Amino acid sequence: MENTYASPSSGELNNFISMPGTMTRPVKIIPLQHPSTSTATTPCSYYFSDVLSRWIAKVNRMTWMEWIEFFLPCYRWIRTYRWREYLQPDLMAGITVGVMLVPQSMSYAKLAGLQPIYGLYSGFVPIFVYALFGSSRQLAIGPVALTSLLVSNVLGSIVDSSEALYTELAILLALMVGIFECIMGILRLGWLIRFISHSVISGFTTASAIVIALSQAKYFLGYDIERSSKIIPLVKSIISGADKFLWPPFIMGSIILAIILTMKHLGKSRKYLRFLRAAGPLTAVVLGTTFVAISHPSSITLVGEIPQGLPKFSVPKEFGYIKSLIPTAMLITGVAILESVGIAKALAAKNGYELDSNRELFGLGVANIVGSFFSVYPTTGSFSRSAVNHESGAKTGLSGIIMGIIMGCALQFLTPLFEYIPQCALAAIVISAVIGLVDYEEATFLWRVDKRDFLLWTITCTTTLFLGIEIGVLVGVGVSLAFVIHESANPHIAVLGRLPGTTVYRNIQQYPEAYTYNGIVIVRIDAPIYFANINYIKDRLREYEIDNDGSTKRGPEVTRVHFVIIEMAPVTYIDSSAIQALKELHQEYKSRDIQIAISNPNEEVLLTLARSGIIDLIGKEWYFVRVHDAVQVCLQHVQSLNDSSKKPEPFLENNRPGRFQKLLKHRTEDFSISQLESVRGDKTGGPAKPTSAHPSRSGTAGRPVNRAGRSRAEEAEPRAVTGQGRRPAGRPVNRMDYSRPGRFDL
Repeated sequence: MENTYASPSSGELNNFISMPGTMTRPVKIIPLQHPSTSTATTPCSYYFSDVLSRWIAKVNRMTWMEWIEFFLPCYRWIRTYRWREYLQPDLMAGITVGVMLVPQSMSYAKLAGLQPIYGLYSGFVPIFVYALFGSSRQLAIGPVALTSLLVSNVLGSIVDSSEALYTELAILLALMVGIFECIMGILRLGWLIRFISHSVISGFTTASAIVIALSQAKYFLGYDIERSSKIIPLVKSIISGADKFLWPPFIMGSIILAIILTMKHLGKSRKYLRFLRAAGPLTAVVLGTTFVAISHPSSITLVGEIPQGLPKFSVPKEFGYIKSLIPTAMLITGVAILESVGIAKALAAKNGYELDSNRELFGLGVANIVGSFFSVYPTTGSFSRSAVNHESGAKTGLSGIIMGIIMGCALQFLTPLFEYIPQCALAAIVISAVIGLVDYEEATFLWRVDKRDFLLWTITCTTTLFLGIEIGVLVGVGVSLAFVIHESANPHIAVLGRLPGTTVYRNIQQYPEAYTYNGIVIVRIDAPIYFANINYIKDRLREYEIDNDGSTKRGPEVTRVHFVIIEMAPVTYIDSSAIQALKELHQEYKSRDIQIAISNPNEEVLLTLARSGIIDLIGKEWYFVRVHDAVQVCLQHVQSLNDSSKKPEPFLENNRPGRFQKLLKHRTEDFSISQLESVRGDKTGGPAKPTSAHPSRSGTAGRPVNRAGRSRAEEAEPRAVTGQGRRPAGRPVNRMDYSRPGRFDL
C-alpha cells in the first residue's frame, strides 16, 4: 500500500512547504509499519517459542514409521530396498572395500602403536553398529590414518606402547570420543565445527600426512626412529641412525609402494580398471607374504602372531586417566565431524537422499561406544574407503554389513596367515594412503584466489609440522577465529548512489555511473551491529561526512552534509551497546544540524529500536521502507534550506514584472522539482539544457512522444514516485539508457 504525503511528518515539512517562494509537490512514499512494544514478544522468547512450536508440530505429524526411522535410520533403506536392482552392486562394493579394509586396519593399528589385532577389531564391530544407527549409505567407517596418529601422539607421551596400559587407554579413548559425538549429535552442536575453515583443515591434514609418512620410514629403513609428531625430531632420528640402514626392507617396501600407487593411478584414470584401486593393499600383502614365505629373509620384520577369533566383551578400564584424555577426545571428535560428516553429506548429495549431520554424529558416537566394549580404538569415516565404496556402486548400508562379514571371516579363519605379513608392506599401505592427503593443489588454488586463506593454510601447516598436532590445530583454529572476528569487527560499509533512470541505489564503488546528492550521504551497513563493530561504524560515518567520495553530485548546491541515510536491510541484529552508540551518534549529529534517517530495518531490529526509545528519539517520520523514499524527503528539506538561505530582492514599484516575466516565472517554478535531481549541481555536465518549453516534454527532444504528451522514456520510468498511476498492461517499455541523464521526478 502506498500513500501520498506532502511529507512524512505533517508537522515539520509543511512548515517549509508553506513558505513563500517555495514550490513543492506531494511526495509519494510507502508508510513504515512500526511495531507495538507493549504487545510484541522479545526476540529471544519469540525465537524459542517459534522453535518449540515447530518442534511440537513436527512431532505431532510423525507417523510410527517415521519414529522407527528416527531411532533406526537403517529402516529407511530397508523398507525401500530393491533386491534385483541393489543387491549385486552392494555385494560388489562390500567385497571390494572389505578386501581393502583388512590390510589397512592392521596398518593403521601399527601407526597408532597398537597390535594389528586391534585394528581388525576396530574394522569389525563399529561397522555393524553404524549400519543400524548411521544415516549415510555409502560411508565406510573404521580405523583411519589421522585418528591413529592422534592416538599414538597422545598415548605415547603418557605410557610406553609396549605396556598393557597403552591398549587400555586407547580403548577408553574410543568410549570418550563416542560420548562426545553422541552429546554433540543430541544437542545439535555440529555447527560449532563450521568455525574451522577449510584452509585450516587442508593445512592440518597436509602436515599430518607428512608426519605419518616419516613415522613409517622405520619399516623401510630397517631401524627404529623416535616416536614424535614433530618433523624435526623425526628427521634428526632418521639421519642419526643412517649407519643402521638395511637394503632388503627398503627395496621390498619401495617395490610394494610403487605397485600400490600404480594400481591406484590406473584405477582412478580408467573406469574399467577401477577395481585395481581397492585391490592394491591386498596385492601388497599377498606379494609380501609370498616372498617372505619363500625366501625367509632375516632382515625383514614380520607382523607376528595374531590372536584368532572374534573380539570378546570387556568393559573399558583406567578411568583415572579421563581428565588427561579429554583434549585428545575432543580433537578426534572434531576430526570425525570434519572428515566423516563432510564426506557423508557429499555422498548423500551425489546419491539423491538427505542426511542430517547431527544424526550422523549420533550414529558415529554409538558405533564408538559399543565398539569400546569390544576392544576397539577410536574409529571414524574413511575418505578413501568411502570413495571406493561409492565408485563400486554401493546403494545402501548393506555394503557396510558385507564389509563387516569379510572382516569377521578374516578374524575367524585367516589370522594364522597374517603373521607372515612384512612390516614394510603395511607401512607401504599407510604411506600410499596418506600421499593423497598432501593437498598442495589447495595451496596453489588459495594463492591464486585468496592470499589471506593461503596465509592461514601456511600457518596451520607450518605450526603442525614444527610444533606438533595439538598446537598446530589450536593455532590454526585461533587464527581462523581471529580472521572471523576481524571481519565481524570491521564490516563492509558502502556509500550508495542512484543508478540513472531507476530508483535503485547501489554501491558507488561497484557502479561508478551511480550518482549521489549534495547534502545527503546514503550508507549501507552489511553486517549485524553490535559492541565489537559499532565504533568502527561510527568512525566510518564520520569519514563519509567529511570526505568527498568522488561520485557525480546532483541536487541543490549546499556546502555541507545535512542528512545521513542508513540502509539497514542487511542488518540482522543490533545489541544494547550499538543502541547506546546510536544515541550518542544522534546527539553528535544533532549538535551539527545533521539528521539521521533509517531505511528498511527488519522486524527484530525495528522492535529493538522501538524498545530502546531510538525511534522516538530520532523521530518516526525519519524511518522509511525504501531508500528512495528517504531521499525524496531529504531532498525537499535540502531544497528548503537552500531556498531559505537566499535573500529576496527588495520590491520596487517601478520594477513590477511584466506579463512575459510572470509567465516565465511560472514555467520556472514548474521545473523546480525536476531540477532538484538532474539540473542543479551536476558536476560533470553542468546545468542541463531544456529542449522543450513544455514542462511535460522536458528533456525529450529527438525522442518519440505519445499522444498524452509523454515520451516513451518517461513512460518507462517508475511511477511510484510521480504518483501518476501504473503503466497499462500490454504497453511496450523501452530499456533505460544509462548513458544519458534524463528527468527524474521526486
